[in-house]
Formats: sequence, structure tokens, C-alpha cells
Amino acid sequence: MPHSVRVRFAPSPTGYLHIGGVRTALYNWIFARQHGGKVILRIEDTDLERSTDEAVGWILDGLQWMHLDYDEGPFRQTERFDLYNESIDRLLAAGKAYRCYCTPEELEVRRKEALLKGRPTKYDGKCRNLREGEREGPFTIRFRAPQTGQVLVDDMIRGTVIFDETQMDDLIVRRSDGSPTYNLTVVVDDALMGISHVIRGEDHLSNTPRQIQLYEALGFQVPRFAHMALILGPDREKLSKRHGAASVSEFRDMGYLWEALVNYLIRLGWSHEDQEIFTMEEILEKWSLDDQRKSPSVFDHDKLEWLNGQWMKLLPAEEIAERLLPFLKERGVIEEEPDRNWLAEVVVSLRERSLTLVEMAEKAEFYFRDLEYDQEAAEKFLTADAEPLLERARGLLASQDDFSQEALHGALRAFLEDEGIKLKILAQPLRVALTYRKDSPGLFEVMEVLGKESTLERIEKALEWIRNR
Repeated sequence: MPHSVRVRFAPSPTGYLHIGGVRTALYNWIFARQHGGKVILRIEDTDLERSTDEAVGWILDGLQWMHLDYDEGPFRQTERFDLYNESIDRLLAAGKAYRCYCTPEELEVRRKEALLKGRPTKYDGKCRNLREGEREGPFTIRFRAPQTGQVLVDDMIRGTVIFDETQMDDLIVRRSDGSPTYNLTVVVDDALMGISHVIRGEDHLSNTPRQIQLYEALGFQVPRFAHMALILGPDREKLSKRHGAASVSEFRDMGYLWEALVNYLIRLGWSHEDQEIFTMEEILEKWSLDDQRKSPSVFDHDKLEWLNGQWMKLLPAEEIAERLLPFLKERGVIEEEPDRNWLAEVVVSLRERSLTLVEMAEKAEFYFRDLEYDQEAAEKFLTADAEPLLERARGLLASQDDFSQEALHGALRAFLEDEGIKLKILAQPLRVALTYRKDSPGLFEVMEVLGKESTLERIEKALEWIRNR
């Protein structure tokens, strides 16, 4: 392990922060924090047509929400063109790059000819040995790649991967419009930023031998590489929008907790005994890049939802209450913020039945305002037969000074024993009266959270509904 660990997360700002991208950021962040290293954030925005400042904002927001901080940056590649051009000029001066005047049309004709003849479709080197002034017009700059031998990638996850240099192309390092290309900019940036480890997705593995050639041609130290297996959808195709939510912002807006998403992503391709729930502290203690599986992992939304439900129970109710507020406001359930201690009680009553904050906000609505009764539940349980029982229960509850769950349960149980009635005969009409639905948290828990005044008002409303039928 090098003395100083420096890793980078280098997203392209062409859209929202994808779930695969945030896993890359997470792995780099953990690796750096485990080794006392630094995380560098680099925005790879050389695709001028597709890159936007808005997308940069989405990336920064996503990283902040996921609690993945960085030590240096964000750097933007569009502000570093002088550095790339300096390296390209060095390659030209050393004869390790050359001008290529082949037009896109010429290249396409030769590609089709190669296909017909069963030859490799890589660039055929037509401009490799042009004399000065032999051709004129627009040109690109190509790297003069070694044509014999092998490139060995010592991958921290995959072991040694061998690439045959005879199959590798003279890649373009500067386009005809003067802009540098991806493989060149990445190499220059990683070298000048002192990146010690490049941790990224398996889809970048094919770029690695080309980049190693460039490192060596420019006299740069080659970093260590680790290529993570891809994340697939249920159809075993690369995870994308068609598989459902695929960006960090979507999962946040769907009411997932960042702790659950971190927990789930770290478990894609890694395990530790039979443990499923990991805090960030446990991840930093137990996770190892060396233990990553080489095979792809399938993204399971149901498993993530289950994990989120576990985290809804694990985190303090006060913390969940704080995060629930925006979802209550979005539903129009509240305009002013409620008492936080009371909201925490609402959370406690609902979190056993809620898998996401969106679901909890929906289930919480009855606590905050009157709703229409569920028609089927009201017709089944708010009946003329239930009216006298609800009347007597209201009278009993009105006489209660202690409105805790325990006191209410004891008082109603004694009342029902005296009446010779089973709890379920009263419980369902009372549940519909208080929550407007037939399903809810525990009845005595609901009454305690609602409080005496609201409980009595809702029973009275139910009685009026029965009388007016």
C-alpha cells in the first residue's frame, strides 16, 4: 500500500447521480477513510454538448445526501485544457503521437472493408508515418500505441488481466476541434492529482490498458486499479431507468434513508458472515476491497425496501421525525411544523408498519386532520349495533385522567369484562372512528398519541355518522 492513499470520484455531469456512480463514490470514500487517505472530486465535463451546471448540482446534492464528503475539489476538466495540451505536445515532440488527417467518412469506408475481409476494425495506421506536409486539412492527434507485447493490469479485485497490444488501437487523444479525449484527460488528471488507486466499474476495464500505455509514454507513475462488478437489473442487463428508480435523487424522493442505501450498496458484491445491517462505523471496520466478488450483482428493490424498513426502526424516532417533515408538507398534511416530541410519538406508532418515509407520511395523515371514512370499513363497523357500545366507551374514556396506553388498556378491559363483550367487538368500530380505516397501529397507542380531546371528538363524529345514515 502506497504511503499516501489518494482516490478520486470522477462523474460526468450529464444527468442525475446514478446508483452505479454513487456506489463507486462510496467504495472510494470508504477505502480512503480506512487508510487515512484523501478523496478528490473531479467533474469530467469535456462532453460540452451533454454536460450541464444543473447536473453538477445534482451530483453535489446526491453526494451530500449520502454523507460522502471529499477533501479536494470539485475540479472541472474544462478548466484544465492547458494541462492536457501540454501533455499532448510532449507526446508529439517525443514521436509518441502523430497527426491523423483521415476523415470520418474515410474511416467508415475502411472499417466496412475490414469487416468484409474479416480483419480487425481498429485504425489501420494510415497516417502513422506521414511526412511533414504530405497531407493538409483538419486533423486529430493520435497516440502511437505500442504494437507488440502485452499490457498487464494488476487488478485488486480481478487479479492479473492480460491485454494483447497487437489488438489495441492508436487512440485519438485530441479531436479535430482541439478538445482532448477521455483517456488522455483521465491519465493526466490522475497523475497530476497524485491518485494512488483508481476504483471504478468493470465497464472501464477495457480502457485501462490504453491508459497504462499513456501513463508510461508520459513518464507518469501507474496507479493501482480495482474494477468493481457491474450492477444489473432483474433481467441481468446493466441497471438503467427502465428497471425503475436508478438515481440517488429518486430513492431520496421515494422516502428511502441514506443509511439504508449505503448499507444496501456496500452489500452488493460483498458480505461479512451472515450480517445484513451495517452502520457506517461497521462498514469502515469490516469492509475490504480484497473481498469483492468478481461476478455482477442484481439490484433487488424488494431487498432495499426491507433494509429501509429495518433502518426506520433502528434510527431514533426523533431523527425519523425530522426527516418525515418534508414528506408531510409535500402531501399537504401540515402547514406549520408540529411539536417534535409529539411527532416522534407518531413515528413510534407507525414505523413497525412503514417501509419508507413516503409510506409513513401517508399512514400518518389521520393523526393530523379529519378524513373521509373508508366506505367499506364504515359500513361494516359503524353500525347501529355499534352505537350504544361506542357511547359507553366514550363516557368511560371521558372519565380517564391517565391517557397512557397502559391505563387505557386496563380501563377498557375492565369495562368489557363487566359488559361481557370481547375486545374485537369494540375495537374495530373504535379503530374506524379514530383512524377512518380498518387497519392502523395499535388502538391504545393511537389513543395515547391523539390525546384525550381528539379521541373523544372523533368518537362523537363517528356517532353522528351512524345516526345520520
